[in-house]
Amino acid sequence: MTSTATATARPAFPHRADTLEQHLGDPRDPVNPLGFQQILAADERAEMFTAGEDALDAYGLNAEFVPPEYGGRLTRLDDLIEIMRSVYRRDPCLGLGYGVSSFIAAVNIWTAGSEEQRRHVAGLLLRNRKVSVAYHELAHGNDMAGMEFEALPGPDGRLLLNGRKEVVTNLRRSDAVVMFARTDRRPGSRSHSQILVDKSSVPAGRMRDLPRFPSVGMRGVQLGGIEFDNCPIPADSILGRPGQGLETALKSFQITRTTLVAMFNGMLDTGLRTALRHLTTRKLYGRRAADLPEVRSVLAATHADLLLCDAFATVGARAIHLVPAETGIYAQAVKFFISRILMDAMHRLSTLLGAHFYIREGEHAIFQKLLRDIQPAGFGHAARAACQMSLLPQLPLLARRSWPTGEAAPEELFRLDAELPAIPFDRLTVTSAGRERLSSSLAAGLEAEPALMLAHPVIRRVGAHLTGELRNLTTECADLPPVERSVAASSASYDLTHRYVNVLAAAACVELWRGNQNHPDPFLTDPAWLAAVLARIPPAPGSPPERLPPELEQRLFDELIERYESATSLGLVRRRLAGHNLQEN
Repeated sequence: MTSTATATARPAFPHRADTLEQHLGDPRDPVNPLGFQQILAADERAEMFTAGEDALDAYGLNAEFVPPEYGGRLTRLDDLIEIMRSVYRRDPCLGLGYGVSSFIAAVNIWTAGSEEQRRHVAGLLLRNRKVSVAYHELAHGNDMAGMEFEALPGPDGRLLLNGRKEVVTNLRRSDAVVMFARTDRRPGSRSHSQILVDKSSVPAGRMRDLPRFPSVGMRGVQLGGIEFDNCPIPADSILGRPGQGLETALKSFQITRTTLVAMFNGMLDTGLRTALRHLTTRKLYGRRAADLPEVRSVLAATHADLLLCDAFATVGARAIHLVPAETGIYAQAVKFFISRILMDAMHRLSTLLGAHFYIREGEHAIFQKLLRDIQPAGFGHAARAACQMSLLPQLPLLARRSWPTGEAAPEELFRLDAELPAIPFDRLTVTSAGRERLSSSLAAGLEAEPALMLAHPVIRRVGAHLTGELRNLTTECADLPPVERSVAASSASYDLTHRYVNVLAAAACVELWRGNQNHPDPFLTDPAWLAAVLARIPPAPGSPPERLPPELEQRLFDELIERYESATSLGLVRRRLAGHNLQEN
């Protein structure tokens, strides 16, 4: 798909996001047919929430996954994330099982498919049909080069499918499947391709659905398997060139790993809101539980964590549009960093809820579902360790080519009012070739704003520590031995990736604050949120985040209460949520 030069501005976005939010309604309203009560009932049955799927069909959610040149509304990834957070706030199974699984498949089509394949998949999605992507084989896990499923030429020139795929979302319910298959029995990186299989054209008796795989979390998501036996499909079913499958997957992952984990922020929003609802109505020692100092400390820190994840994800999503050659770095970093914070934050909230965190009925029952459903953030699509393994071999080249130069990223990367070019599916690259500019933006941003270093001691201390970390990493990584760039690397070498990702996250936060000083929301221009999120970046791999200083704790807690009482979202940019004040009742 060739990207166009047309930039996409923000004005049309709020209407779509607000339309979906109001369409789905207040999830805590007991008479809302799309509310938590009905969502939990479907979860208890391990079924997809049918009424929710019907509502998303009526809204036309699949159009958000289709580029405008094929009749859809996929123009900006940051907008897609915000739209999908409305779904994930309510039911992550709907988020994954209704739509995102189709989005993951479709990104491969937009990246490498032929014009005919793109139009076919776009037509399916715009008719509210589903498309799935089948990478996984239980015997091989994340080892894509070892996948055994075959699509080899038969005697008549058609491809013959043989083998099985397992633990794949929506395989039974999809109309078409993007499959990662071996198209050459010789070893090497060019032995696999991606193929598009239209299930309606498969001859009878050649394809068999395997039993469903039940799961602890995401119970409603239909995880299935499929097996083919000498199943003929057209030779032109391959996406792109034969042998390009791994390359296409690695490019597509840059989009899907960044956006999917960012959508999970909606789950923490509801988890934090649910905990606060409980703690503001429960009395302990003669006062509200939310007024206890330790409880307030945890709530404020969790709000800071949500903002930290939002900031890093926002920059990661915008980077795909603006600096696509660098996103092979940022996508891995965003997935690795955010997934751990989200899971840890939900766990901390569960300690505040006590026994209420695992009760499966009542007004707080949605929490136990979210706590289970958020776990795939750490392994879905790729485990956190796989993200580290992707980053580790790139560190020496970055240390020689990028980090010493001090070149800052373009300011449009951070300005939320800046227009974005179309999604550059055709300009994604497998590696960054040792070039990235976000890390250098940390020192550049702090030097450009000397007053910022004086705004709060945390900014000065964390800023100095992480700019020093980048200098240290430059020295430590430049001559990293080959064995320390491989799966056999020591834990200290893996820690190098964690330290580097911390620098990237801090740079994203500092530059977002600097780039939005004209924003109408005074919270976004306040250095207090910046100081709070920097305080939550762990000082070293394996160490816990620091407690917020009392004044930052109070500022974040007050902001949390104000957002809660006004029923607005908890991320960097406020959004009005559907329904009445959630503190009522």
